[in-house]
Amino acid sequence: MAENRASGYAEGVPCWVDAQLPDVEAGKRFYGGLFGWTFEDAGAEAVWARLGGAAVARLARKRDGRMPTVWTVYFATPDAQDLARRIRAAGGQIVNEVVPVRDLGTAALAADPQGAVFGLWQAAGHPGFGVRHAPGTFAWAQLYTSDVDAADTFYGRLFADVLFGTDADPDFGRAPVTEVFAAGMPAQFVVHFRTGDVAAAALAVHQLGGRVQAPPFETSYGKVAVVTDNQGAFFALLER
Repeated sequence: MAENRASGYAEGVPCWVDAQLPDVEAGKRFYGGLFGWTFEDAGAEAVWARLGGAAVARLARKRDGRMPTVWTVYFATPDAQDLARRIRAAGGQIVNEVVPVRDLGTAALAADPQGAVFGLWQAAGHPGFGVRHAPGTFAWAQLYTSDVDAADTFYGRLFADVLFGTDADPDFGRAPVTEVFAAGMPAQFVVHFRTGDVAAAALAVHQLGGRVQAPPFETSYGKVAVVTDNQGAFFALLER
């Protein structure tokens, strides 16, 4: 079921995604063709992606060619500085320090003890997803890691209520990296976008210049295909 959000998200809930790409115009053609997104200027060589008028993602040109071409998931927090402190205390690192983003909110990039990078978002003018769980929007974040138990301990320490609380219904799972990737692949988050037909969407990825890395397979949270876009950024398609 789709969910529209006019207010903020609880701490530990995936609340936003963005992609760092070499070519934003090529990204617009790819994701517009795949999901029907429309785009508007966000300044600083970036665009907001919208579906039915609701914000669903941001595409930005990466400023350093040494940076990965990647989708990043952001977890909501009411206090980014405090969460950054707790991340360090739990054995993680802060990759990019906590900084204000105009009047939109406050952001940082962090890495867990296995090296998987994720974002923190303290909302102000931009609360996060305008809609999620609908076709063409964010549906799930899967962490592929070399140590699932360590990941459960780390993220459980940070986000206990949303992951393991009595009424928890998280959009965030953990799995061995070898479930999809070769042994030795660095730990990473894979952002999942919902689709009504994962096989058809995987074919569309190929037709738009992307690649299918893992053909559709069954998981506990739906049928998934792991793909890359036309510039090499990993993401997944989720049918549920």
